[in-house]
Amino acid sequence: MGNCLDSSAKVDAALTSNPSSGVSKIVSSRRPGHSSNPSNPTAQANSFKTSAQTLPTPRTEGEILSSPSLKAFTFNELKNATKNFRSDGLLGEGGFGYVYKGWIDVQTLGPTKSGSGIVVAVKKLKPEGFQGHKEWLTEVNYLSQLHHPNLVKLIGYCLEGDNRLLVYEFMPKGSLENHLFRRGPQPLSWATRIKVAIGAARGLSFLHDAKSQVIYRDFKASNVLLDVEFNAKLSDFGLAKAGPTGDRTHVSTRVIGTQGYAAPEYVATGRLSAKSDVYSFGVVLLELLTGRRALDKSKVGIEKCLVDWAKPYLGDKRKLFRIMDTKLEGQYPQKAAFTLATLALKCLSAESKARPRMAEVLEELEKLQDPKNAAKYSPPPPKKTPSPSHHSSLR
Repeated sequence: MGNCLDSSAKVDAALTSNPSSGVSKIVSSRRPGHSSNPSNPTAQANSFKTSAQTLPTPRTEGEILSSPSLKAFTFNELKNATKNFRSDGLLGEGGFGYVYKGWIDVQTLGPTKSGSGIVVAVKKLKPEGFQGHKEWLTEVNYLSQLHHPNLVKLIGYCLEGDNRLLVYEFMPKGSLENHLFRRGPQPLSWATRIKVAIGAARGLSFLHDAKSQVIYRDFKASNVLLDVEFNAKLSDFGLAKAGPTGDRTHVSTRVIGTQGYAAPEYVATGRLSAKSDVYSFGVVLLELLTGRRALDKSKVGIEKCLVDWAKPYLGDKRKLFRIMDTKLEGQYPQKAAFTLATLALKCLSAESKARPRMAEVLEELEKLQDPKNAAKYSPPPPKKTPSPSHHSSLR
C-alpha cells in the first residue's frame, strides 16, 4: 500500500481539509519518534548556495522580524494595496487563509493604485486556520535568509494584533495544481511539465544540499508556483524544518503534512529526513504523468490513492500509456515518459535509503531537457509510404 491514510493506517492523526486542493493536512498528536507501524540554470542555481550555507540557527522572534531584507508593512498599508482585500482580487484560498493581489511602489514599497508599481501576492492568515503564528514565523525565518531562483521571494510581512500577513512576489501563472487539475487553463505540454519538474527539483536540491540543511516537509502541486515563463518556485515554508546534524540520519518531530504526499516512514514514526521530501517529489512526478491528484476521494478502492493505483504500471513500458494524462493527447515521447516513470518509482521506494538524493533526481531530469538527448527521447518520425500510382508507368 502507499501512504494514503485509510482505516488500516494506525496513525493518531487529525485531518483538516484544505479547500483549495481537495486534499487533507496530516496533523499527528503522537510523540515525536514514537512508532506505531513501521543562460546556465545549473550554474545560476549553484551561485546561490552560499546564502543557505550561512543560515544561523536558532533565531529569536525579534531577530527574525528585524531582518534587513524584509519590509514590515502596517495592516493599513496592505489594506490599501489590496483595495481592502476586495473579492475580485482574490488569487486563492487554502487552509491557512486567503491570498490577494496587491500593488506597491517600486521604490518605497508603499501601497499604490492598481496598475502602477509592482504587483504582489498578499497572504492573509485566518485566525482559526491551519497555519498559526509558529508556522507564520517559520516561513518568515526561512524566506528572509534563503534566496534562490526556484524559491518564491518574500518581500515583507505584517504583524499587528491578530493580523498576520505575508507579502510575496506575484506568480502570474498560479500553482501547478491549478494547471493540472482545474478546468480552464490550457493543458500543460510535455516540455512544460519537464521544465516545471526541473525547477522544483532545483529548489529542493538547494535546500537539501545547504550546509544547514532544510527539509521542506510539505512538497505538493499547490505549493509549486509558476512565473510567466513557467519557471517553478517553491512557496509556503510554514512547515519547513532544520535537517539532522552530525551523524544523525533524521529528526524526530510530530507528523504534519498533506495526506497523499507524506512519506510512509514519516507518517508511521515521525522520523523526518530529506528523503521524505524525495518521496513527496515522486508523488508530484506521478501527478505530472497522469494528470490525477495524489488523493482523489471521488474515486473508489485503490484508485483513490494515486501511488497505489499507478505503481504497478510504472516499470512496464507496454502498460505505462494506460495511466498517462489523456490531456496530453498522446503528444509525449514514450522513452522520456518511461524514464520519468522509472525515476518516480525510485523516489517512491518504501525504504527511504533506497530513494535517490534530490541532486541525483535533478541530474536525471536535466537529461530529458538536454538538446543532446533530444533525438534519444523523441518519438521516431512516421515512416514514409511510397506512392505506387505514378511510378508504375515508368518502365
